[in-house]
Amino acid sequence: MVTKDHRADHATTKLTFLGAAREVTGSCFLVETREVRFLVDCGLFQGGGDAEAKNRAFPAFDPESIDFVLLTHAHIDHSGLLPRLTTLGFRGPVYCTRATADLLGVMLPDAAFIQEREAEWANYDRRKKNGALREEVAPLYTVAQAHACLRRLQTVGYDQELRPHPRVRVRFRDAGHILGSAIVEVWVESDADTRKLVFSGDLGMPGRPVVNDPTPIESADYLIVESTYGNRLHKGMKETLDELAHAVSDTLARKRGNVIIPAFAVGRTQEILYLLMDLVRQGRLPRNLAVFVDSPMASAATEITLKHQALLDPETRALLAWFRASPDAPYLRVTEDVEDSMALNKITQGAIIISASGMCDAGRVKHHLKFNLPRPECTVIITGFQAKGTLGRQLVDGAKTVRIFREEVPVRADLYTLGGLSAHADRDALLAWLSHLRQAPRRVFVVHGEEETALGFGELLRTRFGWTVDVPQPGARYDLA
Repeated sequence: MVTKDHRADHATTKLTFLGAAREVTGSCFLVETREVRFLVDCGLFQGGGDAEAKNRAFPAFDPESIDFVLLTHAHIDHSGLLPRLTTLGFRGPVYCTRATADLLGVMLPDAAFIQEREAEWANYDRRKKNGALREEVAPLYTVAQAHACLRRLQTVGYDQELRPHPRVRVRFRDAGHILGSAIVEVWVESDADTRKLVFSGDLGMPGRPVVNDPTPIESADYLIVESTYGNRLHKGMKETLDELAHAVSDTLARKRGNVIIPAFAVGRTQEILYLLMDLVRQGRLPRNLAVFVDSPMASAATEITLKHQALLDPETRALLAWFRASPDAPYLRVTEDVEDSMALNKITQGAIIISASGMCDAGRVKHHLKFNLPRPECTVIITGFQAKGTLGRQLVDGAKTVRIFREEVPVRADLYTLGGLSAHADRDALLAWLSHLRQAPRRVFVVHGEEETALGFGELLRTRFGWTVDVPQPGARYDLA
C-alpha cells in the first residue's frame, strides 16, 4: 500500500487505472502528485467469475491516504465500492452533483442489502454442505456502513468551479447519461505547470429522452474516455420505437401473455416509462395499458427524477404534463412490498412488468423471469448492456435454459433486444463528442469497454485523429509528464 508518507516520491502527476480497464465495470482511477491523492469514481465490479474476488481485494492502496473522491454518477459500477472505501479508513469528502447524491441515498443501501443477503445465502449453503462453520462469509459491506458512507457526500452544481484542494480545480459538466451524471474536468497544479485531465464518465446518447445531451468539451491535456459501445452503432430511435410497439402489442393482443422488461432502476426504468407513455399518447399502444414498476429502488429513483425536473429535457417535461392531465394515460402502478411483487406472478396475461436488475442477475426481476420465461406466449425485452457472466447476457446469447434460484428454467418466451435504448453513446456519438476538442490531447486513455472493443476503439482514434492512445491494463500506472 501507498501511504501519505510516500507522497514526496511523486514529483509529477501519476494516473493509475484500478478498474474499468479492458472491462466495463469497476470504474476507479487514482490521481496522485506530491501534494494530493484522489480518486475519480469507486465502482463495484460486476459479472464474471472473478468479480467477487476483485471487490474483496479492493483497495490496493491505503484508503486513509486519499484526500477526496470525485464521482461521475450514481451507477453502482461507478459508486458501489464507496462504502467499502469509507469502512476501511477513507475520511475525506466525496464530491458529486445533487441528483447523484439523492440517487446514492437509495442505491448504496440497496447494494448493501444485496451484499448482506448474498452472504446469508452463501453461509446457508456452506452449513448445508459442511455443518457448523468456523468462519462465516461476511458481506462486502453492510446497510449501516452504506448509510455511514452517505455522510461523506458533498454536492456541487453543473458548470460551477470546485476547489477540493489548493492544487486542484474541478468542474462537473452534464454527461447526458443518467440524471445527475457528469463529465469531470480536473486541473492539477504542480510546481512545473498545470495539467487538465478530463474524465468522460459514461457519456449519453444524443437525442434520447429524459436527460439532456452530453456537454461538448473543447480541451484536455489528458483524456480518459469510455468505450462501452465503441465498436458499434445503436439502432435509430424510430426503429427502436417500432420494435417496442410491436413487441408489446403482439404479446398483449395476439399471444395474450405478459411482457417482462429487466431495466436498471436508475435511468433505464424512467426512459422505458417515457417511451411507453409516448406510444400511448401517439395512439400506437392501447390506452388501457397496465404497467407495473416492480422495484422499490426504481420507484425512489423515479421520485428523485421528478424532484429534479429542471435537469430533464423539454420533451419529457411536456409528456409529464400530458400524463397528469389526460384520461388516455395508461394505468401505472408501483409495487412496494414483497407481497405485491409476488402477486404479479399470478397475472397470466396483459401485464407489462418493469423490474430491476437490468442485467437480470439480482433483484425481483429474477422471480418474474422464472415464472414467465417458460411460457411461449410471453416476451422478455432486453433494453441495456449485458455484461459477460450475467443472466441477461446468457439470454441475449441465445441460451435455451438458464439457472435461476438453483433451478433450471427453460427459455420459451420471445426475446427482443432493443439496441437503440442504450444510455451510452455509440461509436459515432463518441467520435462526434471527441471531435469538439480543438487540439489533440497529449494522451488519450480508452477505458470502460470489453477488451476487444476498447482496443478497437483505441485504434480507431489513432487512425481517425492521429492521437496518442493507450488502452490501459488493469492496475497500469502512467506518469503524466
